[in-house]
Amino acid sequence: MPYNQKEIDTIRELARRVAEFAACKENKLNIQRWKDVNALRKPDRAPVWCRPMSCWGELIPASKYVCKDPYLHSIEARLRKVLFKREINDDEPVDSTFFVETYFNIEPKNLYGVEIAKHHSGEKGGAWSYEPPLKTPEDFDKLKLPVFTYNKTKTEDEMSRAHEILGDILPVKRICVPPGATQMSDIATALRGTTELLLDTVAEPELLHRLMAFLRDWMLSAMKQVEDADLLTRFDTKPTFISDPVGPEPVNGKITYKNLWFHANSQAFDQVSPEGWKEFDLKYQMSVMEKYGYVNYGCCENLTHKIDGVLSIPNLRLVTCSAWTNLDVIIEKCAAKYAIMWRQKATDVVF
Repeated sequence: MPYNQKEIDTIRELARRVAEFAACKENKLNIQRWKDVNALRKPDRAPVWCRPMSCWGELIPASKYVCKDPYLHSIEARLRKVLFKREINDDEPVDSTFFVETYFNIEPKNLYGVEIAKHHSGEKGGAWSYEPPLKTPEDFDKLKLPVFTYNKTKTEDEMSRAHEILGDILPVKRICVPPGATQMSDIATALRGTTELLLDTVAEPELLHRLMAFLRDWMLSAMKQVEDADLLTRFDTKPTFISDPVGPEPVNGKITYKNLWFHANSQAFDQVSPEGWKEFDLKYQMSVMEKYGYVNYGCCENLTHKIDGVLSIPNLRLVTCSAWTNLDVIIEKCAAKYAIMWRQKATDVVF
């Protein structure tokens, strides 16, 4: 179906502005700052990264958008977010290409063998509730490991479609972000429920071990299938992954997980003791993290009393210190051996 010309013109104009910034000196300085930080070199100054997350709808309201076509709207949103970052002048680098993710057919289609329920409220706007699929030990028997099959046709079609629209401005490239439950504890809570997960650490520890072992095996299986298909690529989808080349020089150009960054966290286990976190989460994460070149650990959880466990990750490079983590403790423990991402809540920022 032909696209509306006004919408195409909008996309292409936004792309030109993005390409212009990508080529400028300021962007090159931003890239170098992140490379220096992630290589443990002293940058000209610490880079600043703003993550609006769920606030994008307020920062770029619906009235700003021109494209009604869903596909073009998704591209417009990506480009407008990049340009908004230029308005606030943070240090997020701008890529000179337009990436298209690699598509896979996955069996089972629900990923885990059970349907993850959606949040819902009661009748007539009653109480919010959530029904996790793993309620009884018998439900755990339904869990299945995945089968990933590369969907070459869809991937190439998406690349061709993007290239036709803006490839002469932002060259299109395929990237492969390794599939899987990168945050095991998040998927564990979706499958088991937050309250149940925390209670399991005391009441049903064997069930919790069974769930975390399944998620570890799920992820390792997915990773191996993608790597065996020779589909891995380097990906700089966020500043924390922008660095000097990671790992050994690829043999015949084949990227392995040793050439990639991995981001993990333990937010669902925030209220669990350091010992419980190590037993039920960290040891399962470790099997995945050790496959990668470098690890960035942490998000919004409090790592003040868990930092020794974090520092046991052999390929750790970047530690995220949330607004709830004691920065002094992290600085003392990490010294000059690791990079630290210090996160502040929006309410703590003084303008």
